[in-house]
Amino acid sequence: MKVGVLASGGLGAKCLELIKSIFTPIFIATDSNSTDVIDFATKNNISLFKGNPRNGSLSNFLGDQHFDIIFSINYLFIIEKEIIEKTTYPINFHGSLLPKYRGRTPHVWSIINNEKKTGVTAHIIDDGCDSGPIVLQKEIEITEQDTGASILLKYENIYPEMILEVLGSVKNKTLNLQSQDHDKATYYSKRTPSDGAIDWHWQKERIRNWVRAQSYPYPGAFALLGDEKIIIDEIAFSDMGYKDTDPDGLILSEDPFIVKTPNGAIELIRIRNQTNNLSKENIFQ
Repeated sequence: MKVGVLASGGLGAKCLELIKSIFTPIFIATDSNSTDVIDFATKNNISLFKGNPRNGSLSNFLGDQHFDIIFSINYLFIIEKEIIEKTTYPINFHGSLLPKYRGRTPHVWSIINNEKKTGVTAHIIDDGCDSGPIVLQKEIEITEQDTGASILLKYENIYPEMILEVLGSVKNKTLNLQSQDHDKATYYSKRTPSDGAIDWHWQKERIRNWVRAQSYPYPGAFALLGDEKIIIDEIAFSDMGYKDTDPDGLILSEDPFIVKTPNGAIELIRIRNQTNNLSKENIFQ
């Protein structure tokens, strides 16, 4: 079978390393910043497209070739119609249980929204966003200790297994496509570092999910103390008392650092940036 791969980031690179014993792609396309993917293609003498594929750039690179399968693994770009038309089975791997959590960083949003499970969906790429028929789906538990980064580690094990299973189904002509129920679809947009701001009026449970979903090596949840940005990577619930008239975000204790929320106090377990400005009676904004 003629197979091509669109891959970005660490997840894309690790999947390529794990699947190289299964097949050798005809080509790999990636973005300019995914150095591990670029190095993989170079080391294995695989034809490489690097950069923005839009406006026919990738299509021109591929020419008149037709592929049995093109896999999209953590790829940063929307797949253009011309690429879809060059492929019998254009298949994307998306980090959610579609049709829920279409869009960007679905695993982060799943933790923020206190989901107990997420997963990976292999689906046919169509002209929508994560809306094509489902090829294969695997469920993953979200534990109380999971972070955005730890969910990605789980994906690293599941993606190659799913790729192998999909390849077998195509080869054996047993691929079973299931249409998505679009009425149940949810969509989440791209996140930026500025989206990590903590609202201290939130319930303590949401703040905890907010923090762990974005903890290191992600940009992180943060709060402002005056003009200083405090990045918080881990919190725990505290039984320290307070008055209901105390403002949310009030620092109740310096050692350990404990902050008041509407329904309980939380302890700041890990702060990414060192600061000398955390002191009792200060208030996070």
